[in-house]
Amino acid sequence: MIPKVEVLETAAAVAEAAADFIAAEARSSIDARGAFSFAVSGGRTPWLMLRALASRELPWAGVHLWQVDERVAPDGDADRNLTQLRESLLSTVPLAPAHVHAMPVTTPDMGAAVREYSASLTAVAGDPPVLDLVHLGLGSDGHTASLVPGDPALEVTDADVALAGPYQGRRRMTLTFPVINRARRVLWVVTGADKSVMLRRLLDADRGIPAGRVCQDRALVLADRLAAGE
Repeated sequence: MIPKVEVLETAAAVAEAAADFIAAEARSSIDARGAFSFAVSGGRTPWLMLRALASRELPWAGVHLWQVDERVAPDGDADRNLTQLRESLLSTVPLAPAHVHAMPVTTPDMGAAVREYSASLTAVAGDPPVLDLVHLGLGSDGHTASLVPGDPALEVTDADVALAGPYQGRRRMTLTFPVINRARRVLWVVTGADKSVMLRRLLDADRGIPAGRVCQDRALVLADRLAAGE
């Protein structure tokens, strides 16, 4: 089953549509279950999306924000997704600090850090944890989250969080396919002409790329015209 796909003219329009979708899902989840657990990936367009989300009226007291992945780097480093999250969203909205679940990538023992984040997911989102919405991007090499071609983290089936190997100069902590595929909804945000080939492979559920291994039955793809190609 292919996901629902919406093509918009520009990356900015994608960001606005994504913010509207997240806001609607948040309201629906909080009405139904009293909370909204949302995991966000890094990338350029997501920061536009989160700035747009910051302007939406939401019941922020019920929102739990998680990270899909994070680079192993010092706190405040420009490479950290958390740094961008703080600038684009957290500095603006009344989200309780206890509801911001940052991956503990500065912990010296990364094995312990992985277990800690897994335990946090279970404590908030159930056993096994079910996130309400996972936001994903798509790399020009077909990766998503920090699940990159050839990495052993691709084959993790018995854990919700894993430590991936070096990629573009940094090790990463990442959510794994099991927890991503349990999510109630998945939102793909895909922009740029360099993603057009991989977007077609994603829509074909091509398991030869990491992104193709994400379940599609509860997914929405928002893409700009460049990514959609013809």
